[in-house]
Amino acid sequence: MENNKKVILDVKDLQTYFLTDAGVVKAVDGVSFSVREGETIGIVGESGSGKSVTNLSIMKLIPSPPGKIVGGEVIFEDQNILDLSEKELREIRGDKISMIFQDPMTSLNPFLKISTQMIETIRLHNKNVSKEEAREKSIKVLEDVGIPAARERIDSYPHQFSGGMRQRVMIAIALSCNAKVLIADEPTTALDVTIQAQILELIQSISKKYGTSVILITHDLGVVAGMCDEVCVMYAGRIVEKALTDDLYKKPLHPYTEGLIKSVPRMDTSGSKEKLFSIEGQPPNVIDLPPCCPFHPRCHKAMEECKHAYPPRKVFDGHEVSCWLYATDEEKNAVLKSIGSTEENDK
Repeated sequence: MENNKKVILDVKDLQTYFLTDAGVVKAVDGVSFSVREGETIGIVGESGSGKSVTNLSIMKLIPSPPGKIVGGEVIFEDQNILDLSEKELREIRGDKISMIFQDPMTSLNPFLKISTQMIETIRLHNKNVSKEEAREKSIKVLEDVGIPAARERIDSYPHQFSGGMRQRVMIAIALSCNAKVLIADEPTTALDVTIQAQILELIQSISKKYGTSVILITHDLGVVAGMCDEVCVMYAGRIVEKALTDDLYKKPLHPYTEGLIKSVPRMDTSGSKEKLFSIEGQPPNVIDLPPCCPFHPRCHKAMEECKHAYPPRKVFDGHEVSCWLYATDEEKNAVLKSIGSTEENDK
């Protein structure tokens, strides 16, 4: 189905490597996706798959050294963010693109009142706003995210809020400058289940109210099903499958995606005595990965081609997948032929 909404953020072949004593860690290796106006895109995968590094790279927040963005483009408002100077980036960060981090206690300054932190953010990006105007706007945004008695509580310190309320404050700061893109990096990790649901519902309602595009990083497929328009599944630094949420759940194409979905407990089979499905093995060591499919040692559908070359990307009515199961016979034969040639040369 054709999507006529405007692309607001376009990530093209993004590559972020970490140069370590043990070797080159290809944390993000050729990631591409687009975020459309007012939509929510989910990025899912196991720990270490490259989800957070991808989004830190978008904001150019990778610690250097050892990290380095070695290739790709991040197009926002017709300019490549990766080419901008630090001064130019400060104009975008927190203003047009905002980020909610996993733990609000490490993101909020414990020595400063909430009012100080919010007013500073607003005035940094809009120097024509007075302190009084910035304070009133801060109170309004705090009310929007559900902080009770916002006018009184704005002068509290972070430690005087509960975990859920601190996360609401983080969302309020992220929205205080009317950001066009909101990156939420596992925003409910440190919260209990009840508060998680409230925060996710809040992000969803804020997106609709302000028309904000959201990139949601998570390992929870249940969250993705309820919130996202499109899903990117990452494994070992690459997107192995990308599709509209309904399409992905109805017909997952990649064996890894299939395994992730099957490993989620289902309410309609709660009485079943069958063991919950789990993907065997461990995620690969991403230091100096060989040029093959990194999932093949754990895949029950692995073929000879999977052990020797990375699969080509295929698109089926907007549903993208990188897996040898969907390659043409010509592509498979080319790999098998190259394997035979290498074995002959070795002799």
